[in-house]
Amino acid sequence: MPGYVLGNFFIYSVINAFTPGPGNILALNTVTNYGYKKGKPLLRGIFAGYYVVQMICAVFVFGVSTFLPDVLGIMKYVGAAYILWLAVHIALSRPTAGNVEKSASFIKGFLLQFVNVKIYLFGITALTGYVTDYSTSFWVLLLFEFLIATIGTAATLTWVGLGVLIQKAYQKHCRVINMILALTLLECVYSMLK
Repeated sequence: MPGYVLGNFFIYSVINAFTPGPGNILALNTVTNYGYKKGKPLLRGIFAGYYVVQMICAVFVFGVSTFLPDVLGIMKYVGAAYILWLAVHIALSRPTAGNVEKSASFIKGFLLQFVNVKIYLFGITALTGYVTDYSTSFWVLLLFEFLIATIGTAATLTWVGLGVLIQKAYQKHCRVINMILALTLLECVYSMLK
């Protein structure tokens, strides 16, 4: 895999993982309302769920590449369309207040990830857009999905640890930050399709 493709994979992964999503917002709200110690069970559930969902994505992409290899080419364009949509959504979005969770349980965090469409699209798009042109080996796909889940976990931990600071800076400079992130994602779409 060429270095620029690997670099764009990481750019896409970091931007997607660090932008607000259900897991990041829930983690931030839980820690804000219950504190880190009481919020730990929910955070563990979010992290465990992230890894399990990414394993499911690796199995899905491997299955498609094995049994329906022509679909991978189509999925690349679907993934590019998703990244384009994400870029527009980020460029136009404004900070919003998240919903406050009433309890901080492992199962709530774990199950959230199974309905979190963002991370399914994230995992499948990253593989079909950057990895499958170079390898469709199950172990390579799984490795990249574990990288995605690790980057996602680091992002959620950042939202937990620095959430208040990020939230203030984001609210103050959201337009500039969102435009930079959106333009960077457009470059990722370009590199994916060239």
